[in-house]
Amino acid sequence: MKTSFRTVPDTNVVIASQNASVTSPNKEFFDRWKQDEFALLYCEDTLREYIQKLLEHHVPRALIRKFIIELLELAERVEIHFFHFSKYPPDVDDIPFLLCAANGRATHIISYDSDLQSLNGHYTFKVCKTLEFLFELRTELANL
Repeated sequence: MKTSFRTVPDTNVVIASQNASVTSPNKEFFDRWKQDEFALLYCEDTLREYIQKLLEHHVPRALIRKFIIELLELAERVEIHFFHFSKYPPDVDDIPFLLCAANGRATHIISYDSDLQSLNGHYTFKVCKTLEFLFELRTELANL
């Protein structure tokens, strides 16, 4: 059963999910996405950052390859058509995630980044941590 949630995970969530235990909220986030409970969005720049940061964190190439294949097969690719924001993030590395969310009509950016979280309320999407999103998702699924 799919909700109307459309998410953009920040790189820190992707990295945390790769070596996570079975009970990790980050692992649960990606498991629920693969079960088609919500949409996951990416764009060319977020994909590039995922790969770069996973390599920098010495995630085994086989796991990176598996993640990228799943992303390309199951996630929604977003084309960036507009680039203006009313408020820009302090960290320019966060801009691709905001652009992906805005252009992809996301409902959430999932992140542990305090710079991104400080922007919550300035956009049509919510910026929240994984556990907060999972709570919303479970509530939404219970009401469907």
